[in-house]
Amino acid sequence: MNGLHLIADLYRCEPVSGLLVERAALETLCIEECRSAGLSPLGAYFYQFVDERGEAAGVTGTVVLAESHLAIHTWPESGDVTLDVYVCNFSRDNSGRARQLFRCVIDALRPQDIVSHEVVRGRLPAEV
Repeated sequence: MNGLHLIADLYRCEPVSGLLVERAALETLCIEECRSAGLSPLGAYFYQFVDERGEAAGVTGTVVLAESHLAIHTWPESGDVTLDVYVCNFSRDNSGRARQLFRCVIDALRPQDIVSHEVVRGRLPAEV
C-alpha cells in the first residue's frame, strides 16, 4: 500500500473560467488532467451545490483512479478549494504523475495562497 498523498488548501482562487461553480467544467478539468498525467480514471462523481436562490454554488467531486483518487471541493464565495491527490505506488512509482496532476489542477485554479503537504503512505515508522 505504499503511496503518495498530496493535500492542498488553495486560497482566493481566480480561475479564468467558472471552475469554482460549474460542475461540468471542474469535472472535465480533473478527468482530463488525470489522463494527461498518465493516470487511469475509472469513474467520477461531481455534485453541484446551489444557493438559496437556486443558483450554482460550490462543487464537490471525486475521480476514482486505478491508482487511487483525486478529491476536490470548492467554496466560490471565498475563492477557496481543497484538493487531495492520492496514488498507490505498488506496481509502479506514480509519484511524478501525482505531482504533475496536482500542479496542473492548482495552476488552473490560480490561487493567491497555497498550504500543501506531501504524505508518504504505507511505511511503518522506523521504531516499530
